[in-house]
Amino acid sequence: MSDMDIAKVLEYLPHRYPMLLIDRILECTPGESVLALKNVTINEPFFPGHFPGRPVMPAVLILEAMAQATGVLALRSLAELPPSDSIYYFVGVDGARFRHPVVPGDQMLVEVRRVRAIRGVWKVRSRALVDDKVVAHAELMGALRTLGE
Repeated sequence: MSDMDIAKVLEYLPHRYPMLLIDRILECTPGESVLALKNVTINEPFFPGHFPGRPVMPAVLILEAMAQATGVLALRSLAELPPSDSIYYFVGVDGARFRHPVVPGDQMLVEVRRVRAIRGVWKVRSRALVDDKVVAHAELMGALRTLGE
């Protein structure tokens, strides 16, 4: 499956408004890579306070969008959806860099490529782009865990 609309994304991620930061999956090659889309609008709940008069998407939320795209990739790579008592957690970040601000009106693309997956822990390289310009990049780790572990 290459394209996933928001209804399909919601099947894979437990996040809901205001924490869902992926609007669509444009491309997905299970086990390898994903390309996700985030439409950044002035209606985002963080913009009134970050920053008044000069709205900028918080860097930590750009990382969260990358982590959510990583979760979709990892879960799409399984033979079937995991049981409802499990969740894919963001467990680590290395080398995060933020190059340019992301502002209302931007369409942010999030690229994720698997580096390795060992014992259920995925390591990926991710970057976020706006207008073909890299705005952020990082290596992320995530893991599928049963709730309560």
